[in-house]
Amino acid sequence: MERANEPVLRIAGMKTHFFTREGVVKAVDGVDLAVPRGKTVCVVGESGCGKSITARSIMRLIERPGRIIDGSIEWRPDPGSDTMIDITKLGRKDPRLRTVRGGDIGMIFQEPMASLSPMYTIGDQLTEAIRIHRKLGKAEARDHAIDMLRKVGIPQPEYRIDSFPFQLSGGMCQRAMIAIALSCSPKLLIADEPTTALDVTTQARILDLLAGLQADSGMSMLFITHDMGVVAEIADEVTVMYLGRVAEHGTVDQIFGDPKHPYTRALLESIPTMRAGRRRQALSAIRGMIPHPQNRPAGCPFNNRCDHAIKGVCDQSLPALADFGGGHVAYCHLYDRDGAAGQPGEPTRRVVELETPAVPRRAGQAEAVPGRVQVVEPAPGPDGGTAGPPPEEVPAPLMQVRDLKKYFPVRSGAFRRAKGEVRAVDGVSLAIRPGETLGLVGESGCGKSTLGRTIARILEPTSGSIEYRRRDGSAVDVSTLGGAGLVKYRTDVRVIFQDPFSSLNPRMTLEQLVGEPLRNSGLATGSELRDRVAEILKVVGLRPEYLKRYPHAFSGGERQRINIARALVTNPRMVIADEAVSALDVSVRAQILNLLGELQDAYDLTYLFISHDLSVVEHISDRVAVMYLGKIAERAGTDELYRAPQHPYTEALLHAVPIPDPAQRGSRHGYTIADDLPDPADPPPGCPFHTRCRYVNDGCTSRLPELRPITGAGHLAACHYSEELELSGL
Repeated sequence: MERANEPVLRIAGMKTHFFTREGVVKAVDGVDLAVPRGKTVCVVGESGCGKSITARSIMRLIERPGRIIDGSIEWRPDPGSDTMIDITKLGRKDPRLRTVRGGDIGMIFQEPMASLSPMYTIGDQLTEAIRIHRKLGKAEARDHAIDMLRKVGIPQPEYRIDSFPFQLSGGMCQRAMIAIALSCSPKLLIADEPTTALDVTTQARILDLLAGLQADSGMSMLFITHDMGVVAEIADEVTVMYLGRVAEHGTVDQIFGDPKHPYTRALLESIPTMRAGRRRQALSAIRGMIPHPQNRPAGCPFNNRCDHAIKGVCDQSLPALADFGGGHVAYCHLYDRDGAAGQPGEPTRRVVELETPAVPRRAGQAEAVPGRVQVVEPAPGPDGGTAGPPPEEVPAPLMQVRDLKKYFPVRSGAFRRAKGEVRAVDGVSLAIRPGETLGLVGESGCGKSTLGRTIARILEPTSGSIEYRRRDGSAVDVSTLGGAGLVKYRTDVRVIFQDPFSSLNPRMTLEQLVGEPLRNSGLATGSELRDRVAEILKVVGLRPEYLKRYPHAFSGGERQRINIARALVTNPRMVIADEAVSALDVSVRAQILNLLGELQDAYDLTYLFISHDLSVVEHISDRVAVMYLGKIAERAGTDELYRAPQHPYTEALLHAVPIPDPAQRGSRHGYTIADDLPDPADPPPGCPFHTRCRYVNDGCTSRLPELRPITGAGHLAACHYSEELELSGL
């Protein structure tokens, strides 16, 4: 007989170590964890905390030089039974291991494009699992595979089953991974960061899909993520990991409503949230970086980053378990075993100290005051952005884009003849003011990065103009620049690229990477170049003694600081940040966002901030432009756009963002966009959003709406019925 809340999986004292030439890496060092039947347990923590190694240990997917050296992983195959199988004791050829792995327990891996074989179709990879575990024939397995693809929301599954992974979007590949994991009706699903690389609308659909499948089948779920908004949306219980150990465990309401461990509190405080009064304020970032497991500090693993650490206690011994009742526990020296004494107060907000840089200032710019760079909250302007000077004193735009188009030819056949074109940017007009941050949001494939790269002249525009106002006040059309003029423009307008790993040449040292823009533009050589590099490294928080290190020796956050240093070393006026924090943990993201804000104040920088994370965009931007299928759908001041959106697409984006508050769970229902983005090579007629809009009307399918003023100063939207619709903001 099935018993309520009985654990289907119970881990006790599990240790997974890697025995390398450099020494023993204790990736997981004594984890205790239980997953109740039919419940969702979320495991959270920064990269390097051991979350994925814990998941792979459960599946017995740890390869040499790693191995599970201690502890147990007990699996309950039958509901209500007292019999549990210790997975760690099963031999590799034991048939019970095959039954458990892929049959009883399914797993969704983090990167679908890397996890799916490019050599086989989706159908081949899906039917393989079905035939192994279900013992079905080829035709029956194919029928079951088509049914699974239909269940996970892939359109035309009879056609898509013969597609290769590269022919599917990121969201489609993730759905295919879910279909493979669920094809044998597992009792437990392990999902390792299944939505991390997805934009908010695709993420919302995947979360809804998993919730629906869980409700239908009654399966349990172990969900690994660093997105606390996702945790608040789906979790029943939460386990917080730090450096291979459990820091805290409790129900989702306990963790969000009354966190006990300083690390849990710090994670929650570092989240940029879409609420009034926090925009442009410094986030509470966790100081330092998570150590390598091989260099873990003595005592409590978190003591060297903790604002509440007790010298002589926290740095001497591992903390004992403190029990707060109701299943809420934490490992922290600040509490007695019964959780009654010494509770930590609110964590002290840390302010990053920046020395005033010695990099030359721009002509006419006031000298910075030595010491701390202060972030000043700007007053709201009439359009919901920051207040500027009176209308008659508004400065000319630094960048004026008019009717910009960037098309890519679609070629096919043996002679690669053009058969069509992808209209990645299709008639975009916008102005970027000096010293402001313009946020650019939209789903993947909407043309955001292409627009940024075209403005930076990495890509040649198809038509339109990009007018840049130079330091002497004269204006120049960037699309006509070449030679020395283009080199000079690229020193004034710099780019921070999305991926901090692939955007750095692994064969170049830190000194070579940061100095490269200076060498290429002829701004500095020899000792002057080395001095400039050392100065800018100090500004972004990197030590000059790192100059001879290669990229692999740095963490993700440090690599992004290197990218920021490369962008700033030429003393630019404008920086295009293309998904600059999307690949980073929540704590590292807070550090980088604080740094970008402080540098903007110190250097009077102008930002074009491209992101699909609307909470980050709301935190850093003065104005926001929303892109859809190569066009601007809406543009307004940040507060105005988030409070009163005038385009249905903006409304859907806002309500797709998971809110890090369990009390708000389910608040986005009814706003989820049902389908994937249309093919940019074959956009729909009329309003490009009409195929996915829940307010679609007759005129939407035939007439293209113009971007026009709607309400307030500077609030524009491209919707036929903006005045008639009552759209919901935040």
